[in-house]
Amino acid sequence: MSHLSNAAEAMTAIVRTISADQLSAPTPCAEYDVRALVNHLLFWGPSLEAAGRKEVVPPPAPTESEVDLVGDDWAAKLTAQLDRTAATWSAPAAWEGTTRFVGPESPARAIGGMVVIELSVHAWDLASATGQALVLDDDLLAYLHEEVTASAELGRQYGVYGPEVAVPASGSTLDRILGLTGRDPAWARTFA
Repeated sequence: MSHLSNAAEAMTAIVRTISADQLSAPTPCAEYDVRALVNHLLFWGPSLEAAGRKEVVPPPAPTESEVDLVGDDWAAKLTAQLDRTAATWSAPAAWEGTTRFVGPESPARAIGGMVVIELSVHAWDLASATGQALVLDDDLLAYLHEEVTASAELGRQYGVYGPEVAVPASGSTLDRILGLTGRDPAWARTFA
């Protein structure tokens, strides 16, 4: 589905411009600085990719916080993972039937939607943390809004999303998506 490819391309554009000295920058995703967020994406990437093939690939044995996958070549590793994930989910069969990510089998469309959200929202986290602008097309934003609206309450129950942040009626579609995931669209760090 093109939405996933578009989300992966948007994140790749952000990742390619992050410098090594920005890895310690805080992100709007409070649990992570840039390095930890990159590690999160590298840690779960193979499992997200495998779900598109209807396979279960467990994450590495240690927990996410116990393993450091961010080496000197982190940007190349992450962009390669994004390419593989987008390629896997570009097959129409990836979106049909059921698949698994880490829990029970779920509709593949729901898991695919989750992957689109994961890539898009974390692309915004990385862009915001490093002083970049995230550009997502209107079709992707409409899809994201629909998917996040449908999954927000469940996401909060599982601790994936924080409490909803109120967004003014004049807020953009991206701002409404971010608010639903518990992010403050006005989050900004001070760049020295």
